Amino acid sequence: MKYFVSIFFCSLLVLGCSENKKDIITIKEEAVKPFTPPISYEAATKKADEILAQLSIEEKIKLIGGHNWFFVKGLEKFGIPQLYLSDATQGVHIRSNLSGQLEKSTAFPCPILLASTWNPELSQQYANSIGEECRAGDIAVLLGPGMNIYRVSKNGRNFEYFGEDPYLTSRLIENYVVGVQNTGTVATMKHFLANNHEFHRRMTNVIVDERTIHEIYTPAFKAGIDAGAMAAMTSYNKVNGEWAGQSKYVITDLLKGELGFKGLVMTDWWSVWDPIKTITSGQDLEMPGEANEGFAVNGDVYVRSNAKRLLDEGKVTEADINRMAKNVITLSVSMGLTERAVKDESYLTKFSEHEKVALKTAKEGIVLLKNEQILPVSNDKKILLTGNFVETLARGGGSAQVEGYNIVTMLDAFKTEFGENLKYSKNPTDEEVSSSDVVIVSIGTLDFEGWDKEFELPQEINDQIINIASKNANTIVIVNAGGGIEMTPWNDKVVGIINSWYVGQNGNIALAEIVSGKTNPSGKLPITIEKQFSDSPGANYLPEGAEKYTGWEEDGNMSYPQINVEYSEGVLVGYRWYETKNIKPLYAFGHGLSYSTFDFKDLGLSNSKMIGDETIKVTFTITNTSAIEGAEVAQLYVQDLESSVIRPIKELKGFKKVDLKGSESVQIEMELTPRDLSFYDVDSKSWKAESGEFNILVGNASDNILLKTSLTYSEK
Repeated sequence: MKYFVSIFFCSLLVLGCSENKKDIITIKEEAVKPFTPPISYEAATKKADEILAQLSIEEKIKLIGGHNWFFVKGLEKFGIPQLYLSDATQGVHIRSNLSGQLEKSTAFPCPILLASTWNPELSQQYANSIGEECRAGDIAVLLGPGMNIYRVSKNGRNFEYFGEDPYLTSRLIENYVVGVQNTGTVATMKHFLANNHEFHRRMTNVIVDERTIHEIYTPAFKAGIDAGAMAAMTSYNKVNGEWAGQSKYVITDLLKGELGFKGLVMTDWWSVWDPIKTITSGQDLEMPGEANEGFAVNGDVYVRSNAKRLLDEGKVTEADINRMAKNVITLSVSMGLTERAVKDESYLTKFSEHEKVALKTAKEGIVLLKNEQILPVSNDKKILLTGNFVETLARGGGSAQVEGYNIVTMLDAFKTEFGENLKYSKNPTDEEVSSSDVVIVSIGTLDFEGWDKEFELPQEINDQIINIASKNANTIVIVNAGGGIEMTPWNDKVVGIINSWYVGQNGNIALAEIVSGKTNPSGKLPITIEKQFSDSPGANYLPEGAEKYTGWEEDGNMSYPQINVEYSEGVLVGYRWYETKNIKPLYAFGHGLSYSTFDFKDLGLSNSKMIGDETIKVTFTITNTSAIEGAEVAQLYVQDLESSVIRPIKELKGFKKVDLKGSESVQIEMELTPRDLSFYDVDSKSWKAESGEFNILVGNASDNILLKTSLTYSEK
């Protein structure tokens, strides 16, 4: 879907602007411009062939497995440098055990917070900043963006990803890819495919049907491919019976075939176990390419140490080795690394700009979930601050963890914003609670790669909130977490809830400003927060009787019995599930409050009938009906009223975030194509729009549809 926005600046906005056409300013917003590498793919592959012809088989084999855990060998005599591959999506993970590392890197807000901004342009700025820090740190390849769909709220890596909706994720990912690669840093889309939880991820076999793969789990990858992504990483789990990193279906048939990916495919670290399958699957690079003590039980299963023997035995061909080595060489050539250095220390001057991008992201992505006339809080109120993560920064852990610098804690930010009227107490007395004008309780979780979290909070945390709320009617809860948590025990007992996710190194400034009203919240949930985990489409993903664990030991336990996880919900993921099954969540996808109020009106179509490949324009107007400047996210959904297959109640097919001054209006125009009406048809192996009637729905949350009209589609 493409869209553009017409902004009307008039004195009589509610009555119309026809008399002041000279004041109309039209802003046309085009689709993201794909990244174009410095050396074309055609020229790079030709050069790679020339280099490949001069290499011995031993030299080729050195290229197809990692080196020293985070590097790929270069070819000095051809000017191809050794490549450093670094984590991750929310900033540069500095590895203290490696030499030549950056002295500092910006800890940006986590990607699920970035998704909460619903701002693709900001996604590109965010990624561009990270790409610049990669260049400053001699990093050729960023091991991100992470883009696995939010299927279960317990997933320990949800904080690294972009939420539950494939359309929203796609628009953010395509901009992220372009943002990173415009700096000369390679973006790596991960983890392909269906890595949607962390519990014994290596021993999980995801059973997922073809339609669901195409409608839910690959659109964001396809968007990244179309945006010019140069690398992709396969996942740890099995997909329909085979580990993704050594699956011909996953890599050759789906990723490189149907989705058209031409770049470099690499494994995740220690994720493949059969060198013959790995070499012949279409995989290009095994990482890290050498043994880890924790996986010694599997023996020598590494590509680099087995390739020559397998070639001599006729179990793989030299053409297989050539393909792998050629794709490694092509990446370096196409990115211009034979002509310029990876490292560019001029980017070391950009850190202050990156801090501004991080802060802007937090301001736009923090979500105000509930507000019963308590927020904003004036600075003359006596405020009591208590709870967790007040003096320390809440963050996600694992490969995505970024330490940051110039850390602003919640206590620092609130002291700056509220001065002497703020009191902090780790364990407040009943008197301190009851005598305060407002009590703010900070809670949350520390989510981590390698294991899943609990959806439910510890009982003592719930009891603390309930106790405080019983003694002070003006209780606000701040949630620091990488995904949804259970709020049902106290949701109705507090008057305000702010979902701040993991705000990054300076995002607590944004949080304090949202509480004070200096910043007007505009974040919208990219996920659904359920009332209880049993409501979730993936509620039964753990084996019966299994207990979740923490720590790396169990993550690498290859003796754990294989877990078959059937995605029986099919395409009904996230809000699609809750709406179709008529399960009311606690907070719906797309929900997020503002201090401003907005009116939606005048929904119209350029034609009430769409025939064949025609495009239909959808227009509507939003007015800020308050005096407070604020931003609103217009969300366009499509509903198929009758279908030959099960379809969700509705699906997101367009959105736009707009900033409006008090009483200002915006006219938004979006386009609908037959693809927006389509489902993936497994019989024809293509996208299919069936003739019939569709509802076109516009609102500011999936459960708050404000405008509705109908469209009739005919195939011819």
